[in-house]
Amino acid sequence: MEPPARTSAPTIGELGESAVLARVLPRLRSGEASLLGPGDDAAVVAAPDGRFVVTSDMMVQGPDFRLAWSTPHDLGWKAAATNLTDVAAMGARPTALVVSIAAPVDLPVAVLEGIADGLRDALAELAPGAGVVGGDLSASHALTIAVTAFGDLEGRSPVLRSGARPGDVIAHAGARGDAARGLAVLFAEGRDEHGEPDAASAAAARERHPRLVAAQLAPRPPVAAGVVAALAGATAMLDVSDGLARDARRLAEASAVGIDFRRGALGADPLTALAGAEDHGLLAAFPPGVVPPHPFEAIGTANADAGRLTLDGEPVDTSGWDPYAGWDGVEG
Repeated sequence: MEPPARTSAPTIGELGESAVLARVLPRLRSGEASLLGPGDDAAVVAAPDGRFVVTSDMMVQGPDFRLAWSTPHDLGWKAAATNLTDVAAMGARPTALVVSIAAPVDLPVAVLEGIADGLRDALAELAPGAGVVGGDLSASHALTIAVTAFGDLEGRSPVLRSGARPGDVIAHAGARGDAARGLAVLFAEGRDEHGEPDAASAAAARERHPRLVAAQLAPRPPVAAGVVAALAGATAMLDVSDGLARDARRLAEASAVGIDFRRGALGADPLTALAGAEDHGLLAAFPPGVVPPHPFEAIGTANADAGRLTLDGEPVDTSGWDPYAGWDGVEG
């Protein structure tokens, strides 16, 4: 594990839980759906629909991020963004987050303040009206951020992975392959002479490749497009977090359809677009004849060849992201 950078700010161990919360909570907003925010044993969140969408995700130092590459603001932003897109993929409007953080006791409290700022800013830009309504703090050898997100279906049926049918238009909203390209940049240019992740090198790489590195460290997914797709009649949808091909296969298997991608619709590097993970775009199916609404772009067609992916008719075989593949337990 990388040692935390020492600053003039006190550590969380020096301050204690109550003082840390007193510094972090004022940086957050509880959101429009919050009837009772942080301060009691549990929050109270409005659910006008009578149902709510709920999802959870976790970011662990080492397999999921490196402190030498990500700023605290990046971490908070990405923790929010990755959960908001899961809510959006159900066709719901995000309403609230519950955030729990476990951290080394010698971590400067400024890191948690930065994470809170990133959470707040991501919610303001990606899901206006949503907020952080509670959470927990604990101690750990590795910095870990766990987020549970809630969403409102607003009277609509949820958009599942299993609703696509042969003939449907397959469309995607968001970046395709940029996060993978950004990660490649960091591995190539964000390390010191010993091959270790290095903050100064990463900052320089970010200046040279701002769009790609930001796509990896602080993605800006099209969260609002989830509701747009639902209103336009999307038959199936999911968040593309593990790679376009890997997640498309999940939709294809759940819906018992095949998907044929159009090479020309995937850009100059279609294989990276298909294999690259962590863009957190949205993949959706729309009935035949429906023009996918902005920001969705048609990239293929569903067919009757259940579970099979093709690119202009040729088989597609890409692995995408698997958190356990190649993980040796060594924190980076």
